Amino acid sequence: MTPQEMVEKALELSANDDCVVLVDEGSTANLRFAGNTLTTNGVARSSRVTVISISGGSTGVVSRSIVRDEQLADVVAAADAAARDAQPAEDARPLVEGVPESPHWGSSVEPTDIGVFEGFAPALGEAFAAAEAGGRKLYGFAEHSLNSTFLGTSTGLRLRHDQPTGRLELNAKSADLKRSAWTGVSTQDFTDVDVAALDASLARRLEWAKTRVDLPAGRYETLLPPSAVADLMIYLFWSAGARDALDGRSVFSKPGGGTRVGEQLATLPVTLSSDPGAAGIACAPFVRAHASSRESSVFDNGLPLGPTDWIKDGTLEALLQTRYSAELSGLRVTPGIDNLIMSGPSGGGSLEDMIASTRHGLLVTCLWYIREVDPQTLLVTGLTRDGVYLIEHGEVVGEVNNFRFNESPVDLLGRLSEVGAAERTLPREWNDYFQRTVMPPVRVPDFNMSTVSQAS
Repeated sequence: MTPQEMVEKALELSANDDCVVLVDEGSTANLRFAGNTLTTNGVARSSRVTVISISGGSTGVVSRSIVRDEQLADVVAAADAAARDAQPAEDARPLVEGVPESPHWGSSVEPTDIGVFEGFAPALGEAFAAAEAGGRKLYGFAEHSLNSTFLGTSTGLRLRHDQPTGRLELNAKSADLKRSAWTGVSTQDFTDVDVAALDASLARRLEWAKTRVDLPAGRYETLLPPSAVADLMIYLFWSAGARDALDGRSVFSKPGGGTRVGEQLATLPVTLSSDPGAAGIACAPFVRAHASSRESSVFDNGLPLGPTDWIKDGTLEALLQTRYSAELSGLRVTPGIDNLIMSGPSGGGSLEDMIASTRHGLLVTCLWYIREVDPQTLLVTGLTRDGVYLIEHGEVVGEVNNFRFNESPVDLLGRLSEVGAAERTLPREWNDYFQRTVMPPVRVPDFNMSTVSQAS
């Protein structure tokens, strides 16, 4: 049974008032390497069907992996029964109607395979040779996935989205394994990955690390590269639920009630936005909700998504909204979107330009183990990793010990002194969940390195 046939059959089998069916077909291909040697490669496929049955405003959701044709009736019957036994859902709304069928709805699924690395793999081999000659070891992995989602509803929606996603994580270590540097990139198909340039940047940072400078904890002027900025802004985005703001639970809650939408968060004209059609980081143009939560609703499945400013020119413009929460808040319906773009004033320089204009400060490579400390301020803590460097008079003069940091992404927006040119990047901490980002490097005049860390 094709995914399209499974959608139609499940809708036909449901005996309740309404029904939503999502079928997800996934495939992955990967290469893994260590010590300048390819270690493993492989491919995998997955399939999952989710049936959302609706009975008088109550829902039953059943999701199963690799459902055989003869099992589908049992899945639908279980969802129908769960809906009849459930209490009415607070987010219940009429299902979305009137969205045109996706033009490629009826096409077959073409999975990814190891051939996606056809041009990349030889370049990786050349990088292994260059690293070996230079006394470095490369470790990491390359992964490509293609996920196709088919969405059908009893109100006539037939929508499909095919999402290609690729990522490369590359770690270089000195021959004695005492110095380490990391980089990563996001890609749709690996045709745009310059492995030689990535290896060269890691080699330069290993050279920087030959000189060691120990510094105490404190507040330092700090340059954060796009990857680190992505990790902080993704956490801000995930924390921007309208329900939590309305209930007084988050940094976006207004004292005395309501939300902070309309409030100035940044002194510089910073914009944080999402756009399903953004070149290179395109994502699903409609809501795909497998379950309801405080930030999503199964009743919104199929709702069209468009360009959305979350922060515009420094002002909070929107929060993550379902149709239900929008009625509570009186704000626009702005569901979550699977990419994130940050930009600052026009004419921003590169990270190299920002280094050259730094008299005394730190350059951070990436952040990891980011955890929330206080939702009311969105204070998070975490560690630096794989390279913190000291800048003196526009030159990197050595590697510094790692730190634990304590910062709020929202508070940081109000303290930025410079925002560079945005570029496509891969977050370090969150790239298992969120890969499509375009971020700038930023300058923070007083980044809080709260304690020295022994992490390496």
